[in-house]
Amino acid sequence: MKKILGFYTRTPLVLRILVGLVIGVIFGLFVKGADVFVILGEVFVGALKAIAPVLVFVLVISSLSRAGGGIGKRFRTVIFFYLLSTFLAAVVAVVGSYLFPVSITLSGSADNAAPAGLWEVLRTLLSNMVMNPISALANGNYIGILLWAIVLGLALRVGASDKTKELLSDVSDAVSRVVGWVIQLAPFGIMGLVYSSISEYGIEIFTEYGKLLALLVGCMLAVALVVDPLIVGIALKRNPYPLVFRCLRESGLTAFFTRSSAANIPVNMALCDKLGLDREHYSVSIPLGATINMDGAAITITVMALAAAHSQGVSVNIFIAILLSFIATLGACGASGVAGGSLLLIPMACSFLGIDQSIAMQVVAVGFIIGVVQDSLETAINSSGDVLFCAAAEYREWIKEGKDLPF
Repeated sequence: MKKILGFYTRTPLVLRILVGLVIGVIFGLFVKGADVFVILGEVFVGALKAIAPVLVFVLVISSLSRAGGGIGKRFRTVIFFYLLSTFLAAVVAVVGSYLFPVSITLSGSADNAAPAGLWEVLRTLLSNMVMNPISALANGNYIGILLWAIVLGLALRVGASDKTKELLSDVSDAVSRVVGWVIQLAPFGIMGLVYSSISEYGIEIFTEYGKLLALLVGCMLAVALVVDPLIVGIALKRNPYPLVFRCLRESGLTAFFTRSSAANIPVNMALCDKLGLDREHYSVSIPLGATINMDGAAITITVMALAAAHSQGVSVNIFIAILLSFIATLGACGASGVAGGSLLLIPMACSFLGIDQSIAMQVVAVGFIIGVVQDSLETAINSSGDVLFCAAAEYREWIKEGKDLPF
């Protein structure tokens, strides 16, 4: 058993995940009712979601309590990257919708409650920020977790003894070790997740609403493979693609199947450690990115709103389209870091275009139909971008200091 376990852990994680993916597809197509696969997927995602809030809370407190000077500039840089990338993603979605306008037949209805407007989104954000920290941890409210962790971390930095700071460091190391154990189970979890999707929807799910899905996928790939690398390339003044592809491979692949930026936080933390990044930096930047770095969400909100406009014969001029990009950016920053979190913000963008709420909710229903692919790719783009820009912000400082980059 020890030899088998050793062979398993020595095999590259990505290779193990790909094997699990293939097994999940095969069993999903030919074997029905294999509940053990479904349970594997549910347990894996449940474990990630359970440990992620604790990991973020402990790491942020520990990092800020021991943080040295000069780290604030990196945070400003990474926040700028996050917001710039999200806005440019919305712009790409506008351009794509103009070049390849898509109309959809809207039928049926959706009963989900959605924000009525941007102010409601901002109000919800502010309410979440001051939520009781225990409730924030229990509910996976990362805005609240981040705020209270930052406040406590700064307070401990000023008033805590060295022994207290060492204890916090030991606790954060222990939680990180537990996360490592959970991540080792990723191949089995992804096998279960793939089986669930294929067995429930079948391969035909990938052909529903093909044009709309193709537009969404095209915009997301353009951002992931052109826009984001361009930002990083300009910032670092070197070829960004080795870093881009590694982030997509080691973060995006897992996020594609978990469909949750929040659940993928531990995976991103582990990748940042492999990239040699400073824990004081990434322990705050990564959970922050899971909240405000929402390229895929901005694309989904924009494309779906403009598809609704085209379907209803609503004319959208370039000035309105630019304003829509800003609204989609702000709305995306308020999107929940869970599966389907961006879809309920579509009515907010539709209301800006003067589209009736009942029509907007039908668009949301369409979003849930194509969500198997759309939401998976959206999460992969969002989550891999968290690591990409976190690394770019720190590597930019390395270049100034004359250090060699690991790519």
